[in-house]
Amino acid sequence: MKKKTLLLVFEVLTAIFFLFAMFPFFVVVINSAKASLEIISDPISLPARWGQLFDNIKTIWTSPSVRYSSSVFASVVITAGSLATISIFSAMAAWVLVRTKTRTSTVIFLLFLSGLIIPFQVVMFPLVALFRMIRETVGLPMLRTYHGMIFAYIGFGAPLAVFMFHGFIKSIPVALEEAATIDGCTKMQVFLNVIMPILKPIFVTVIILNAIWIWNDFLLPSLILGIGQDVQTIPLAIAGFAGSFVKKWDLIMTAVLMAAAPIVVGFLFAQKHIIKGMVAGAVK
Repeated sequence: MKKKTLLLVFEVLTAIFFLFAMFPFFVVVINSAKASLEIISDPISLPARWGQLFDNIKTIWTSPSVRYSSSVFASVVITAGSLATISIFSAMAAWVLVRTKTRTSTVIFLLFLSGLIIPFQVVMFPLVALFRMIRETVGLPMLRTYHGMIFAYIGFGAPLAVFMFHGFIKSIPVALEEAATIDGCTKMQVFLNVIMPILKPIFVTVIILNAIWIWNDFLLPSLILGIGQDVQTIPLAIAGFAGSFVKKWDLIMTAVLMAAAPIVVGFLFAQKHIIKGMVAGAVK
């Protein structure tokens, strides 16, 4: 009887925490289907006309000053490029560090881990200065560019990815790689044909965790790309709706909903792999 009562209490508390967690999303959904004046007068009430949502979406897509469609393209390019490079190169690096049992490999792995400890706020201004120095010395523009953003995200996303891959690869028997080598596989073929299929849960976990961060990030793009420039991500485009004197709350809420929808859908489809990957990386 006590166990049933305790279980009921936990279920009630879970439901309460769920409602608290979902309340901001609920506010965004209902206010994305309102006009700006309606949001200001009563932000908690349900919208009088849900069709206003499609009017707001049309306004966002057709606004020449916001350039939301080009912002979606920039976010897709930067996110996809960053995820591909972070996941593949981090898996390669972790595999080499695990299989190369030397003092140098240990030091390199600890250097990767140091990236998890150093706060972003400490390196954000030196990073901008470094990008300017690269432009002045090499002639390669890093600020206001796609490759500059991808390069920055690799530096900030690789430490966690290497840490997760490193913990999982330790559990993979070396005999599998030795058998593939005896069959005539090169190092690259061993990695692509033997290691990568086993790392699928970790790959999905790393991709989703970094996708949520990169897609929604505002601070790093504002430093590297700048607000109102030719290349801008979705968070920077949404910031354009909030001026110094006028804030278009209806368009802000609708744009936030449009930006969150792909990540929410992707997370729902990949949540099983995420849980499997997190547990595998922690246990193994």
